[in-house]
Amino acid sequence: MHPRLLKTFLAVARTRNVTRAAREVNLAQSSVSDQIQALETELGASLFTRSRQGLTLTPAGEALKPYAEDLLALADEARAAIDATSAEAGGGLSIGALETIAAARLAPWLAGFRADHPGIDIKLRIAGSGELLRRLGDGEIDVVFCFEQSNAGEPDPRFARRLVAAEPLALIAPPGDNRADVDLVALAEKQFVATETGCVYRAMVDKAFAEAGLGNPNLAAEAGSIDAIAGLVAAGAGFGLVPRLAVAAAIDRGEVSELAWPGPVRSADVVMIWRRRRVQPPALKALLTAVGEGFALVTPGGARPRHAASLPS
Repeated sequence: MHPRLLKTFLAVARTRNVTRAAREVNLAQSSVSDQIQALETELGASLFTRSRQGLTLTPAGEALKPYAEDLLALADEARAAIDATSAEAGGGLSIGALETIAAARLAPWLAGFRADHPGIDIKLRIAGSGELLRRLGDGEIDVVFCFEQSNAGEPDPRFARRLVAAEPLALIAPPGDNRADVDLVALAEKQFVATETGCVYRAMVDKAFAEAGLGNPNLAAEAGSIDAIAGLVAAGAGFGLVPRLAVAAAIDRGEVSELAWPGPVRSADVVMIWRRRRVQPPALKALLTAVGEGFALVTPGGARPRHAASLPS
């Protein structure tokens, strides 16, 4: 079973649709269909059935799925073991991150890391948390930086994770609202701008309100990004509760006001997530070693911190 066929099989199993799977693996729809047929011929069993809900795994497909995941992971480890025989860290490193973390924290830090490791070719991928973790599991990304999701259920056993920063949340208000603080009663009557339900940023807001005993936020609007939230708050649409790193510049420019959050002190944990392997590729091992506790200590001027002690693989 060629790894290429297994990767295509898993894409179809996940998306339940040949068209979406083709986009994921960068193939034509006909090529995806041909590869699935070739795999079924090799195994002598049908792997999918078609219904109104899309393609569904047959019992044979369900049996193959965990082995396909393991075989692809083992192939990835084999490549990493070969790369580790090189005397120096080098090669490519694909890093995934939320846009907020990438712009405000990761990009300045990576400039210093790249200077220390000129042989490593870095690619920075921006996406939502769910897409980043999917791509991490598929081996398309080596490491992910995102906010911890407290409501995500049991951690994926395939992944190792480490807390690298705790970013404070900021309560922002229209620029004319310059009070130093606001009590919970007044806050409960305010309208808020937040991202949609299911987004990691919305989960932060909902949790902060629940811990403060405020119930659900009174929403004036839902926005698709932190920048959009800041813009709506600046225009007077309502209040916002967002990671401060994402709106620090708007606060400094006076576009929005920052008020004291009256509930329990809230922060958003930034985590680094990577796949568990017996041998990590040299480039990834160098990154894991470098991050340590220094990742959060990026100065406004972009000065890079001293790299800290090594991390477990």
